[in-house]
Amino acid sequence: MNVKRPTSFDIAALAGVSQATVSRALSNSGSVSDAVRQRVIEAAQKLNYSVDVNARKLRSQHINTIAVLISEDMDTSDSPINPFFMPIIGHIVRYANEKGIDVLCSLQKPSSDYGLEYGFSRKADGIIFLGYRVFETSRHKINALTEMGEPWVVFGADTPNGNRIRIGSDNEGGAYMATRHLLASGRQRIVFLGETLERHSEFYHRYRGYCRALTEFGFETDPDLQAHCFMSRDEGAFGVERLIANRHEFDAIFAVTDILAMGALQALHRHGRKIPEDVALIGFDDIWAAECTSPALSTVRQDTRAAAEALVDTLIRIKNHDDVEDRIIPTQLMLRDTA
Repeated sequence: MNVKRPTSFDIAALAGVSQATVSRALSNSGSVSDAVRQRVIEAAQKLNYSVDVNARKLRSQHINTIAVLISEDMDTSDSPINPFFMPIIGHIVRYANEKGIDVLCSLQKPSSDYGLEYGFSRKADGIIFLGYRVFETSRHKINALTEMGEPWVVFGADTPNGNRIRIGSDNEGGAYMATRHLLASGRQRIVFLGETLERHSEFYHRYRGYCRALTEFGFETDPDLQAHCFMSRDEGAFGVERLIANRHEFDAIFAVTDILAMGALQALHRHGRKIPEDVALIGFDDIWAAECTSPALSTVRQDTRAAAEALVDTLIRIKNHDDVEDRIIPTQLMLRDTA
């Protein structure tokens, strides 16, 4: 019979406290009273929680293992992982191995503990977070890691309250380059395909780059040319279908991901639009499939090797209490057949 392992949320329910209080109590935070701490410890013992509470004091004893936690970004049954993150994971594993560090990888649902289990049970010396949905749904859980003193670093997204280091690409600069290229080549009605909300910080910065290029060329942003969609190829296609159905004229599309751009490409083909003669198209990420579309997709390349190495190096420095700072990695415009 399979027995579900108790979580910090189970402890919180039994002890009658919040999950954040559990994390503070088990990390010996001074903000928790002795009585509450004892109640939490007793609840953990009743549930046979695997953490050795005293082992939390032995933080200097590293186990040379880091965890890479990936959020389920894709709403598809065949693969829930954003294909952009696959090369980053590969580079992380290879680079960490060169440094004698093992890597644990885990796929995280929005309802999961998002790293708290790794912190409590000492599975890893630190955590790398990958995924666009991490901070949209799990900020309070990740903040608990900080309270525990758990080293962690995130790729791309702005961190909660600015309390951890961010490694990311130059999203605004890359989007600006792409949009500016379209404008300089004579395109005047450029669709922004993707999210514009600040909670999706990487996409929001790409929207800012798009707007900056329009302003530089004397154009105003047009709500009719903003097709809001999140991640999947189907959403990219539906976004373009809506524009065509509503008879909005456009001669170019900037998509915030290659996946959305590929959906747009399919929709344009279905409606007989010639690419790039009728509509130019640029994506963002430069996943491997971008060169395999017909026509080949122009896109903004993110340097996945540099990102992976920066993530590992930064996590090691945080773990060793060395000085660290945010790092923004340059992007590159890759011009192919669609623009």
